[in-house]
Amino acid sequence: MTTTTHAVPGQTSARAAAQAGGLHPFGVFLLLAGAFMPIMDFFITNVALPSIDATLHASAPQLELVIAGYGVAYAALLVLGGRLGDRYGRRGVFLTALVGFVLASLACGLAPTAGFLIGARIVQGATAALLIPQVLATFHHTLEGERKARALALYGATSGIAAVVGQIIGGLLVSADIAGSAWRPIFLVNVPVGVVVLLVAARIVPATRSPHPVGVDVPGTILFAATLTALLVPLTEGHSLGWPAWTWALIALAVVLGCITFLVEKRAEARGEVPLLPPSLLRLPSMSRGLAMVLIFSMGFGAFMFVFALTVQDGLHNDALHGGLAIVPMALLFLAGSLFAPKLIGRFGRAALSGGAIVQLVGLAWLVAIIVSDWPSVSLLSMAGPLALVGAGQSVLFAGLFRSVMADVPMHLGGIGSGALITLQQSGLALGVATLGTLYLSLAPHGYPHAFSTVEYIQMGIVVLLAVGAAALPKFTKAAVQTPVIDA
Repeated sequence: MTTTTHAVPGQTSARAAAQAGGLHPFGVFLLLAGAFMPIMDFFITNVALPSIDATLHASAPQLELVIAGYGVAYAALLVLGGRLGDRYGRRGVFLTALVGFVLASLACGLAPTAGFLIGARIVQGATAALLIPQVLATFHHTLEGERKARALALYGATSGIAAVVGQIIGGLLVSADIAGSAWRPIFLVNVPVGVVVLLVAARIVPATRSPHPVGVDVPGTILFAATLTALLVPLTEGHSLGWPAWTWALIALAVVLGCITFLVEKRAEARGEVPLLPPSLLRLPSMSRGLAMVLIFSMGFGAFMFVFALTVQDGLHNDALHGGLAIVPMALLFLAGSLFAPKLIGRFGRAALSGGAIVQLVGLAWLVAIIVSDWPSVSLLSMAGPLALVGAGQSVLFAGLFRSVMADVPMHLGGIGSGALITLQQSGLALGVATLGTLYLSLAPHGYPHAFSTVEYIQMGIVVLLAVGAAALPKFTKAAVQTPVIDA
């Protein structure tokens, strides 16, 4: 697979870009800024949920959809975004998607109702899915050697930082209550930042496209999105409505749509096409086992960030700022652990993943014990130790699972495999909020410690499965790990 592109009017080939020095150093950070906003925006709303509820009088299911709706749109269109960039030019798709993301952010910030906010969040997630792949693909096709490795490492760090820092920034902005705007600045801040990135990127980011772009799998994309939606809506709305017949009908429809999606993708692959989620690729041991573990890990991670934010604010009556700051110990150890994870995995292999799961399990058990025994006099400082363990354990699991998924994937299918990986990760985040988040909200009226501990007991069960399941993953080798570039 070549990493060069054919020169066409208005497009710079990767070879020419490399000969000219490649992507401008400032362009790397500019693209990272463009990627930071969409990743952050999945998590930034967690600490703003009580404020959104107070302002828009949103129901509990609507609050979940503010987060999960974004995640489903993001997951369903991520691979499509990569393929559109390959076909029509990555800079053009990046700039167009960025305009859409900024406008959707503006709509979110000005939303008059909860329903309007949910709709704007779905559009925001869809534009984010078109934007993110262009960043990775541009790095892959315009940088070489150490510069590429450094840019990809910075992207990985940006992803981890954005996930946790989102809640800290959200807490700062909500607590500031700028001009009485409450939660709205968490979305409006994207507007000036996005405009600056847009204007500068149009001038310094080279334009590239693939010489052999893979076709857009429209049927697969539509069916996958429909399957996720049919599953998500009843899971988020069912409990509050008393599980009417239509919720069970939608769940049954989701199963049917999932089967149809598999058959359609299988036939597309048999015709020589490259579907959204190639069945043959999903049958590889590393993919089938690794993706299942990534899915449940992401469900636990997404649910934890959701229920912890609500427990700290609604349960312990802390403001949004302290709700965001409470997660700092977890963020710091996650980042530190990410630096050491590759060495640990290289030395201990799959045992490092089991070790990381055990560390996370201890942290979760310790955190639950503090909340249950000390409630309602739980200080944020008392939670710092267990949160640090949770972050350290998660970092090793996160790095190891992503590495194991790609272990058996052929080099020429690396982009498709990593696209499936990130798609399942985002789907897991959304489903975690929809399932465990719904359980938490249903139990919260009976006591926050009970609600939090119940959800975390389930997450502990997931962590135990991950610790045991690590033995079923392919053995790690010293071979270079393929980079997660979502193209073909």
